[in-house]
Amino acid sequence: MENLRGAAFMVLAMFSFALLDTTIKILSQSMSVGQALALISIGILALLLGWSVVQGIPLWQAEYRNSRVILRSLCEVVGTCLISLALSLVPLTTVSAVIQATPLVVAMGAGLFLGQAIGWRRWIAIIVGFGGVLLIIRPGLEGFNPATLLAVAGMLALASRDLLTRALHVTLSGVQLGIHAFAFVLPASLVLMIAPGEPLVQPDAGTWALVLAGVFIGVMSYLSIIAATRFGNAGVISSFRYSRMIFALAIGFVVLGERPDAATLVGAAIIITPASSRSGAKPGCAALPLWPKPRYRHTDTANIASKGAFHDHDHRHPRPRNPRQPGQPHGRSRCDPRRRHHGPRRRPIGGIHRRA
Repeated sequence: MENLRGAAFMVLAMFSFALLDTTIKILSQSMSVGQALALISIGILALLLGWSVVQGIPLWQAEYRNSRVILRSLCEVVGTCLISLALSLVPLTTVSAVIQATPLVVAMGAGLFLGQAIGWRRWIAIIVGFGGVLLIIRPGLEGFNPATLLAVAGMLALASRDLLTRALHVTLSGVQLGIHAFAFVLPASLVLMIAPGEPLVQPDAGTWALVLAGVFIGVMSYLSIIAATRFGNAGVISSFRYSRMIFALAIGFVVLGERPDAATLVGAAIIITPASSRSGAKPGCAALPLWPKPRYRHTDTANIASKGAFHDHDHRHPRPRNPRQPGQPHGRSRCDPRRRHHGPRRRPIGGIHRRA
């Protein structure tokens, strides 16, 4: 039941992200990308601040000055701005297909920088996924669009943000991290609005409706992704991230009239298939490390022999057997320092055996 609830929130979050990308793309046709991003960022930041006030959460936290929190927000700024620019220049399906490689980059970064074990199956999935990204970009070929590199750079920035989120050791909640991130995104979007020198556009009623829709969709996607991480098995729920590509294909086809070519569809399938199946691993099984670790711990046999007993909860070494003496009941001998039944053994303290 928990997995089902977490999967539902994840699918809702991916559907909301696809709608948010579509909203930004439509708004960029009538105004600059910076202006569209600034209007949506103001609304999202206001709603998150209002949410914190209603929940009684202090608006200022001392951990906002943490260097890793600041670096995470800067990665959020770079990723958001580059993805928004790519949406204005590249088809929605192409940008969404590139974004699907984010979990693969996060997995590779976790193995290289965070010391997490990555199995050889996962490495194969990462390499194959990058091959799918190259097939979508098609560098040096006739269908190559240089603006696609903006989506690739934005995807790398978002993957860096996720890696920094894993490395954080702070008590900030997801909403507080969102407030900190959008407080950085807002000034960057203003710079992106002013720097090109394009005149500001007075939004009409339809444009304001799109902006308000983008604000509420952005908050819903953000809160849904937070809720999805709180339920069920993370490995099972994260596989539903790839539903974003399905929603992007459907919305791009129906709303934007996009017709992705065969290379884009094949590249997206190459990225999604090995990653969503967890590289053929069985559910609940951990990834196999590249270099096997020793199975048994080093044991100081001389120290054990001098003490005459094994350390507590040491189940990896054979236990000495004491033969039953005549006249004693079945079970452990009277001089055995361990308990008669299975469980923690006794530890000699001051010559008196006490229960652990």
